[in-house]
Amino acid sequence: MRSFTRQLAALNARTPAPSRYVYVAYDQLHDTFVPDDAGVIVVECPQKAARRPYHRQKLALVLANGRHFALEQAARGRRVVHIVSDGDFAHALRQAAATHGPLSCARPAERELRIDLQPLVDEGALRVTPHPGWVSSDADFLASSPSAAAGGPPWRMDAFYRALRRRTGWLMEGDKPRGGRFSFDGDNRQRWPGTPAAPAPPRFVVDDVTAEVGELILRRYSSHPGTLDLTTLPTTADDATALWTWAKASCLPHFGPFEDAMATASRGLFHTRLSGVLNLHRLLPRQIVDDVLALQLPLSSQEGFLRQVIGWREFVHHVHERTDGFTRGPGSSPDGAPSALGAHEALPQAFWPSSPTPGTDDVVIDARWRGAKSGLSCLDRVVDDVWAEGYSHHITRLMVLANIATLLDVEPRALTDWFWAAYVDAFDWVVEPNVLGMGTFAAGDVMTTKPYVAGSAYVDKMSDYCGGCTFRPKKPVDDGGCPLTSLYWAFLHRHADVLDDVDRMKLPMASARKRTPAQKTADERVYAITRRVLGAGEPLAPRHFLASGR
Repeated sequence: MRSFTRQLAALNARTPAPSRYVYVAYDQLHDTFVPDDAGVIVVECPQKAARRPYHRQKLALVLANGRHFALEQAARGRRVVHIVSDGDFAHALRQAAATHGPLSCARPAERELRIDLQPLVDEGALRVTPHPGWVSSDADFLASSPSAAAGGPPWRMDAFYRALRRRTGWLMEGDKPRGGRFSFDGDNRQRWPGTPAAPAPPRFVVDDVTAEVGELILRRYSSHPGTLDLTTLPTTADDATALWTWAKASCLPHFGPFEDAMATASRGLFHTRLSGVLNLHRLLPRQIVDDVLALQLPLSSQEGFLRQVIGWREFVHHVHERTDGFTRGPGSSPDGAPSALGAHEALPQAFWPSSPTPGTDDVVIDARWRGAKSGLSCLDRVVDDVWAEGYSHHITRLMVLANIATLLDVEPRALTDWFWAAYVDAFDWVVEPNVLGMGTFAAGDVMTTKPYVAGSAYVDKMSDYCGGCTFRPKKPVDDGGCPLTSLYWAFLHRHADVLDDVDRMKLPMASARKRTPAQKTADERVYAITRRVLGAGEPLAPRHFLASGR
């Protein structure tokens, strides 16, 4: 930390002490969180970093951005206090308040941090102010539908999105949506044929501050999984701006049509990769919205991207707040681990990295975070992508990772915690609604209308993953066919008591009932074999599903 502390000390030496200080959380790294008359307190908490097996890339992104933010604020003439806590956040800030007087901070987005800080609030050492980083309010959420107005679920993103568009006038012409539709989602489901070419993500300069963070990760968190590649991380305010500039020019013009596509040649295709810096508030969503509205883009791309920012991102934040992290209300559980379908199986080893991490000594990685190939090309490809970069786009998350875990009855909280650790952009307020609420249907119909599950036909239609697989998507499973389709039918059979009452599942459930007793028995056999083989840390192969078994 020598370069960082030396630079910060030099900048602080030129700055008089302020009359008050504001604590800026690790995901509030923007000027708008800092009053003009206040000094800044930033805290690094090794206890937090060690709480989960966070991807090395995620730890580096958060820590490097925090240190660069501290230097940027000091360069603006603000006194900055940087603390490395030997306890939790409250421990560090209690000591800071004793030295500098009562502190203030914007309301933390993460429930986990709110819980850590609540004792300070109760003691009067910390005053919490509204969070300025959202583009919608609680009033917007409550006004979006009768059920929301009544304070309880079901809540629906499309109703919220339409109401917010109407209130703000974004992509509206009078009281009508531009183009005659609020959503062009139906148009944005094309398979990517290889053209236009997918853009290569930008690379960033690794300065001394970021390099020191990398050294810290490999020294203190060497047991954590994931590749560490500092050149792919935007760690400064200028880096975040450069990433957005690249995304506007290279991604957004083609984003819409290929929004749901998946490809072996590109992890992100035309997705902007902004979620990491956006969730750290290096860029503000309001700025992103204004910029997108000013661009000359195909309407399907403009609307599709806007829906991700002001639709899903804002919506899941409100669901998180309303349910207090799925610990209260319908569809929730006091321990934040709802499971509407009663799914309680272990997460397969196939979700953890199965190959050595390039450029590091994998001998030190904790054995719990070492994985094994699944034998399913789609799952293995996406898992490799995640542990290489801490990122994959939202359809791979929903329709490969969450889909397969749901078909296998993986315990939803275990999958949620895996996403939280594996993805650089995952924080509790965003990962819990997306996984518990949408990806696994663990909260029932609180925020989604059905489980998002599918067999091999969907993966084959929207990706080229099947071409490199030992299984064939269009063949019967006992003739080398993909087991995902049998897993899909078995899932519908097992959970018919719940799914028969879900309106959007009426047609699939009717089809499931038409399967013969022999087919149903075969489906359950595929499920049992898949659980057994993956549970043993072995890859699936066509031979496992021959009539004679293994």
